[in-house]
Amino acid sequence: MLANRLLSLIAGVAMLQGAASAARADAPAPYDPWPSLQQEIFKGRAMQDGNGVLAIEMPGRAEDAAIVPVTLRLKLPPGDARKVSAITLVIDQNPSPLAARFELGRDAGVSEISTRVRVNSYTDVHAIAELSDGQLYMVKTFVKASGGCSVPAAKDAVEARNNLGQIRFRQFAKAGDGHSSGAREAQIMIGHPNNSGLQMDQLTRAYTPAFFVNEMQVWLDDAPVLSMEGGISISENPNFQFSYVPTGGKQFRIEAKDTEGHVFQGEWKAETSGM
Repeated sequence: MLANRLLSLIAGVAMLQGAASAARADAPAPYDPWPSLQQEIFKGRAMQDGNGVLAIEMPGRAEDAAIVPVTLRLKLPPGDARKVSAITLVIDQNPSPLAARFELGRDAGVSEISTRVRVNSYTDVHAIAELSDGQLYMVKTFVKASGGCSVPAAKDAVEARNNLGQIRFRQFAKAGDGHSSGAREAQIMIGHPNNSGLQMDQLTRAYTPAFFVNEMQVWLDDAPVLSMEGGISISENPNFQFSYVPTGGKQFRIEAKDTEGHVFQGEWKAETSGM
């Protein structure tokens, strides 16, 4: 009797598994926004595998979806005469997927850029490098996160306004290959709420309008080093770190703008010694 019941149970489970497999086979594939994004952002331009050109580093599972670290590292092999002129960061499933576009100064030697982003749901994240010959190279990674674009601001509105546009700038010696390449690192921190437009005021229950830093430019003397066009995916209090090769310039100049037309500026003496 028991053996017959077990056989019946096994047969029943097998039938259920078969039905579930059939249901999964009939279910539509999850929507992949990337083909449409590629057409919209890059006009359908051809892209090559970028693993030999660019690396993207993000945690597989975010600890805090509102401040997910991302590092973009250039990997052009020695002897390649081309240069990376721009890098575009796309968070596919975010409400506004185009997170940022970075343009690199031709002679700045920028080889690494780090920032913090909001990730709204489980998603592919694409990084696309555009080279001086016009070719596009793409890499991607997958991040598990949820709700990063709607997390309320860490600071209240009054405090955020008091810190609005305050720029802090740090320079330091680059770890690792910095000694051999001559590269250094710099960090830019901008006081700004960078509201996404999806955050709800806990008192009024109304959504806080989008209000964010959408442009930033960095010069060393009059030579461009790095520029950024950003959207709502850049985290509160934008933070950018990048490596560069000193060219003998004497002074850094930074200018940032936000969506309400505010302009924030600062100048710092260029440091050359290790720290």
